[in-house]
Parts: sequence; structure tokens; C-alpha cells
Amino acid sequence: MTSSHPFITVDHMTVRLPNRLILEDSVWSIRSDEHWAILGPNGSGKTTLVRSLWGGVPLRSGAIHFDFLGPDSANRDIPPRDLIGVVSLEMHQRLMEQEELKEEFRAYAGEKGEGTTAQEVIVSGILAHRPLTSGDESRVFQVAELLEMAPLLPRSMASLSTGEARKVLIARALMKSPRLLILDEPFEGLDHGARAALGRSIHQLMTGSLRVLLVAHRLEEILPSITHVLLVKDGRVFRQGTKEEILTSQNLSQLYGCPLLLGKNNGSYNLSYGAANDKKINLPAGCREMLTSGSEALIAMKDTTVKYGDLVVIDRLNWTMQQGENWAILGPNGAGKSTLVKLILGENLQAYANPITLFGKRRGSGETIWEIKKRIGVVSADLQLKYRKKMSAREVIASGFYDSIGLYRVPTREQNETVERWVDLLDIHDLVQEPYPQLSFGQKRMILLARAMVKSPEVLIVDEPCHGLDVANRRRVLKILERIGRTETNLLYITDRPDEILGCITHVMRLQKGKAIQQGRKAEVVPRDGNPT
Repeated sequence: MTSSHPFITVDHMTVRLPNRLILEDSVWSIRSDEHWAILGPNGSGKTTLVRSLWGGVPLRSGAIHFDFLGPDSANRDIPPRDLIGVVSLEMHQRLMEQEELKEEFRAYAGEKGEGTTAQEVIVSGILAHRPLTSGDESRVFQVAELLEMAPLLPRSMASLSTGEARKVLIARALMKSPRLLILDEPFEGLDHGARAALGRSIHQLMTGSLRVLLVAHRLEEILPSITHVLLVKDGRVFRQGTKEEILTSQNLSQLYGCPLLLGKNNGSYNLSYGAANDKKINLPAGCREMLTSGSEALIAMKDTTVKYGDLVVIDRLNWTMQQGENWAILGPNGAGKSTLVKLILGENLQAYANPITLFGKRRGSGETIWEIKKRIGVVSADLQLKYRKKMSAREVIASGFYDSIGLYRVPTREQNETVERWVDLLDIHDLVQEPYPQLSFGQKRMILLARAMVKSPEVLIVDEPCHGLDVANRRRVLKILERIGRTETNLLYITDRPDEILGCITHVMRLQKGKAIQQGRKAEVVPRDGNPT
């Protein structure tokens, strides 16, 4: 590599948000031979910091100098968006919102079709002012091969899993051959194999002239090629320096406010929790503590199949969840986990063409969708994408009593007391008065968990509940779910991380390409080492 020189300089920058200033008087310098990781708790300002680099938030004072532009950088006020690629959870949400709106327009116009394809989204990464060239198509396939995602190109975005859609966004960002690639939680939603493949791809990108900024919550996602680390806490730059200087048990414990132990193995980092006096988790009074077993089948599917043309997403699935059972559903990206959830909730219309029984009633036999929703709580990426109402986080929690996207009734005094108890339990007092759309991805997850539980549902579906959560909040949420799983609320726990399977889980099903390749009691499917048999 050529000799090091300034790449980007953050010069006493302060960022203006709608209701406050953040990152006041921040100073940070990235050099041309450096790749940075940015760590910090939920809501600390990590995403705001990287958004400032591409012009996503306004500066109150100070400046950002894009030194890689050469002599012209000093006089440039507008970030060079054509040279900066960005991938984030919020960007994923906006893309799916656009797809949902397009689907509504197609339905209104009576048009048929499966929506925007992955290839069309990737091509849209080329800025509109530049016409497509003959080399663009070959660039699409080059990027797809790099990310090991070529089979996804002809598929519609609506048919992709969360992890598969994340790959599409990364490919889209690479289409304009950027000088800087900002990756905000790129590994969330990817299974183990996909995370490893993406890590290899990012490492390969780092060997060229492209510089990478990686925002992460999990230490194991910090690639060996990362050279420097920036820590953000309470809206301020907390620490910065080389990876070896910054990644210490002491710094990380101070960052997240809990005792942590840092480990390192073959260049990879991992965190474990240190000794702490954990408070006992006392659930609100509405959660009945006795876990009962019974003969009632809460959910039953018989020879259930979901297909789109020649693509089979669920393949003749036979599965029953009995009262008193807590199930974990494991599987790689595209295995059919999210489709399974949509069948249960009636959000996939093919649910009505299959023999599916919920709480003893055949789907489509006269029950209303509200009768089903009343008995089921949900925390999922799909629900998070749908919740775009301009309302406070407290109102979002209270809407769980009515299973509505929005709050259209005034909660009773008892309901408000229940909301407050879940706010206490999740320790989210500082979030509930904030506008829900302005919360970070991880903060929204915690709000949705409270929303799901205020009505003490018979079944709680949690689809990747730890996505976007920092190390401290991940521990808190897992402990709370563990307690919930020992009440009369039955858990359906969807995950691609076998190491996060809760102790209260009684049964496990492994899906692969829509087929149940194994299901049964947890000890039979997942041995004590945490790896599926």
C-alpha cells in the first residue's frame, strides 16, 4: 500500500437532530491505510455519526473534510455521495417500505407481477444522473459473485429473507465503485455461513483502495482487517485509536456499563459477561407464573406448502406446537422461518389454502384475524418495518392492547399501569417519550417486545429478537424472554444463532430449504455444545 495520508477529517463537528444536538465538538481523523469499526450502546449516536459522513443529518457547526478528493476537498460542503456507499438497517427498512407501497399501487391498478427483482435494486445503486453503460450488467454479476449471491438476482425482493435482502443492499452500494463503504450492522439477519461468506467478501474489498467503516454490536463481527476502533457513548466520542489500544475489557465495560471480559482467538474477538449482581426478573402481575402442559394444540400444520411459481418456500411441513411447549425454529437464510411466521399470522394468503389450525380452529373457518391476534404477541422485523406511524414509543407499546398499527383509543388507567411495569422491566424510561421513528433499530426492538407482552399473550413469537441490540440490552432481553418462557405464555423463538437458544426452550425444529429436516425435544436436536446434530 502507498504511504499513509489523510482520507477523511472530522473537524470539531456538532450534529443537529430534530430535538437536540449530538456528537458535540467531535474530532476524528481517518487515514488512507485505515479501516475503522465503530462500537457503542443502543442510541449512543453511532448511526448518526456515520450518517453525517454522507450528508444524512445536518451539521450544526464544524466541518467534514473529504481529503481523498484531493485539493478540492477543502471547499466542498456537500459529501460526495457518488463515492460513498452505505448499507444500514434503516436503509433496509426504507427499501421494504417502498416495495410495500409499490405492491399497493400494483394491486390498485390490477397489475400482476412479483415486484422489483434483486437485480433491479442492485442496478439502482448507480446514481440517476449517470446513464447505464454496457459494463453495468457485467458489474452486477461481478458484485454478485463477490458476495456469493448470484442465484438471488432474478428473485423478487418480497420473496427474500432478511439476510438475503441485506446482501442485495451491499451489492447495490458497491455498484458505483465507492471510495468509502459504510456498513452499519451488515451481519444482522445473516446465518453463520452467510456471515462467514460476507466477512470474506468485505476482507477482499479491504485489500484495494476502498476504505471501510463498520458499525457493529458484536465483537466477533470485527474483521481482522479492521485497524482502528472508535467508541461512542451518550452522544459523544468516548475513545478512539488502534484496535489493540481500544479493545480492552476495561474500555468495553465502561462503554456498556456492565462487567465484560474480552477474549481473542485467532484474530477474532469475543465478549463474555463478568461477575455481576443481577437483579431478579419479576414479571408484571398479568403474566401467570405456572407453566402448564395440556393436550390443546396451539398451532398445527399438516402437509403445508408455500410456493411462488417453481420456487418452493415451505415444503409439505408437518408440525404441532402443544400448550406448555416452547419452540425454537432454526435454519439458514431462506430456510422458510419468516414465511412460517407469516402463515401463523395470516399475512401470507397461502395460509388459507393449507390445513393450518390455530387454537383448535382451522384457518379460514370463520375466525377473524383480530381473534387470532388477540392471543398472539409478535416481535419481528416485518412488524418493525410496518410501524411507521408518527407517535411516541409509549403509544406504540399501548397499541399492543388493540393489535393496531397506531393508537386509536385512550388506554385505561389499568392499561397505562401495565405499560409502565414493562417500561420498568426493560429499563426503557428514557425512550418512551421519544418519537418512535427516531429511535435506533435496537431500541425499536425493545419497544416492540413491551408492545407484544402488555396483553399477556398465549403465544409470543419472537423473530430474531436480538437483532440490533447491544451487548447489555441483548443480555437483558434474553433474561426476560427466559422468564416469559416459564410462564403460561408459550414461546415461538425464531433464530439463526444456536448459541442464543434459551434454557426454557423445550423443542426445536430445524428448517432447510422449506423442509423440516429435524424436530423434537431440544436435547435430541441441539446437544449441550449448542450445535445442531
